[in-house]
Amino acid sequence: MMLPPRLILASASPRRAQLLQQLGVQFGIAPADIDETPAVAEPAGQYVCRMAEEKALACQRRLDCAVRQQTHVLGADTSVVCDGMILGKPDDALAAVGFLRRLSGRSHQVLTAVCLVTAGSRQTLLQTSTVTFMPLTDLQISRYVASGEPMGKAGGYAIQGRAAAFITDLQGSYSSVMGLPLAETAGLLRTAQCLGY
Repeated sequence: MMLPPRLILASASPRRAQLLQQLGVQFGIAPADIDETPAVAEPAGQYVCRMAEEKALACQRRLDCAVRQQTHVLGADTSVVCDGMILGKPDDALAAVGFLRRLSGRSHQVLTAVCLVTAGSRQTLLQTSTVTFMPLTDLQISRYVASGEPMGKAGGYAIQGRAAAFITDLQGSYSSVMGLPLAETAGLLRTAQCLGY
């Protein structure tokens, strides 16, 4: 009989899975389907922490009781914040263009929360990075949006993709901007004895 994984990533993001693999841990994947609408006047930090927790808890609830007792579930959420406004994933190309125009030539914050849920405990942390974009022309924006890369990405860009050419400064964690802060995640996994180093 095959044993269930001791760690489950509650995310469909291939980037998060790739980052978690870098830590050398064995894990399963079980995406959580939750309502990701921010509450009225909800601060961005509170929102991303709530999303990470709800993803982890939704995944944990689907586990059998016996499995739940010995399984750790990792949830994560990332938001781009500019002028106090949360820029989620663009619904269409027009929204992506609007996001990129807002970010052009300015600094913004990328907030990533990670939550590790085990039977009877929950630990959540928040990592904030500041990213600065060069001024972008309408042609650069339209070509980038036409590539399809902004779709499904918080803020309408992927730091590990073509948008890397737009970034002039990063204060914080590169992996966190990608979607999973590795140093902080490794700390949570060490505490839960899921990481042997």
